[in-house]
Amino acid sequence: MTTFEIDPGRLFIGGQWREAADGARTEVVDPSRGTVVTTVAEAGAADVDAAVKAARAAFDAGRWSGLSGRERGRVLLRVAELIRAEADEIARLESLDVGKPITLAHAVDVTNAANDYEYFASLAFSLDGATRDTPMNALAYTRRGPLGVVAAITPFNFPLILAGSKIAPALAAGNTVVHKPADETPLSALYMAGLFQRAGVPDGVVNVVTGAGPVAGEALLRHPGVDKIAFTGSTAIGRHAASVAGENLKPVTMELGGNAAHIVFEDADLEKAVGAVIKGFVFNTGQFCMGGPRLLVARPVYRTLLNILAEAVPGVPVGDPRKVETVVGPMAGEKHLRKVEEYVELARKEGARIVCGGERLDLDGGYYYKPTVIADLANDSRVVQEEIFGPVLTVQPFDDEDEAVTLANSTPYGLASGVQTGNLARAHRVADRLQAGIVWVNDWAMLDPAVPFGGVKDSGFGREYGPEALSAYTKVKSVVVSLD
Repeated sequence: MTTFEIDPGRLFIGGQWREAADGARTEVVDPSRGTVVTTVAEAGAADVDAAVKAARAAFDAGRWSGLSGRERGRVLLRVAELIRAEADEIARLESLDVGKPITLAHAVDVTNAANDYEYFASLAFSLDGATRDTPMNALAYTRRGPLGVVAAITPFNFPLILAGSKIAPALAAGNTVVHKPADETPLSALYMAGLFQRAGVPDGVVNVVTGAGPVAGEALLRHPGVDKIAFTGSTAIGRHAASVAGENLKPVTMELGGNAAHIVFEDADLEKAVGAVIKGFVFNTGQFCMGGPRLLVARPVYRTLLNILAEAVPGVPVGDPRKVETVVGPMAGEKHLRKVEEYVELARKEGARIVCGGERLDLDGGYYYKPTVIADLANDSRVVQEEIFGPVLTVQPFDDEDEAVTLANSTPYGLASGVQTGNLARAHRVADRLQAGIVWVNDWAMLDPAVPFGGVKDSGFGREYGPEALSAYTKVKSVVVSLD
């Protein structure tokens, strides 16, 4: 049992730490051991209202929006510097909270979070409008300004990164923020609240309310003082959030579920392809909306690749996320583990072949599941069509390029996809036909703040990262000056 405590473990509203209005608190569990590590305040509607009002007061007073883009950018650069300086502690929190291997938390989560704030700091330095040529005898130009109060609602699988992908562009553009992290994984959000304050972000500009989605999240979605909703989570909840936003005519960015196809053609470098395939479905214990849980393999190399996976996957290090050699940690919670078990059991009932894995790993009382490869499933199986969100890979053969693309596009999702091929023309041709917001060629999960990502179909709309993300947090005003 760890003695970890988060101080103060309370809500962060208007630059102050406070308990929930009704004194409620909720437990935070270490998924590697199934034990409670601390409790944090559980916000209710009154607390959300206080946070939105604090954000509104800060915005209206111009504490942040009144600064120049360069001034905001300098503060965001200090945020990035502090993240890097305190990387060990932040990685430890993320690993403890999510069950993420400590090596992964360092190399991916902390590094990318720092990069997020650094990248959007650079965009804040150059945020501007444009002049437009018209036939009128007038000077026409545009100005870009902040939207106001942004509600950032983030999931459990990448708490630090997915908060940064929203908060960084929102702040760069001059908005204020109310952040509601997943109730299961609030620790890095609370840590970052204090870090923002130390970096020089004015009081009320960033507020953090921890608590349950149906209570705190719902109150935030419906609050009339919120000007923009940025949401990452399941497609089902995303539909609800988009509906609420539509009722109130609020702009919204939705990054939702995924079920990406990873296509391996017969001309691919199989050694490199196998590495990308394994990374694509075990990364973050498969709890990755841009993971690659559907493997489509050209029939001439289908059996060969299955045999390679059968030998290689059981050798992937699974275990205690505190150990530097661990690649796959526990699922983030008991309910997530049960969901994976249910899908694998369904595959068995449908006559699928479990190539490897297919069962829990009994270790320290944690929520571990062995990386699993499944073959011989029909394409219309729920195991293929639905998002499992765990370390499970289904493998299907195809006969030609058209069939590969048809299978890849056959699910309701469209967040990511991948192509393994030695044919450059084929890579571009297939990438163009795939219904996905991002396509990786000859690797997986190559991400950078400069590269926008987001989904199509049931995977949502809008883009995070890149200049496109900054545009989503600004409004454009046109000014036309008569020269008569």
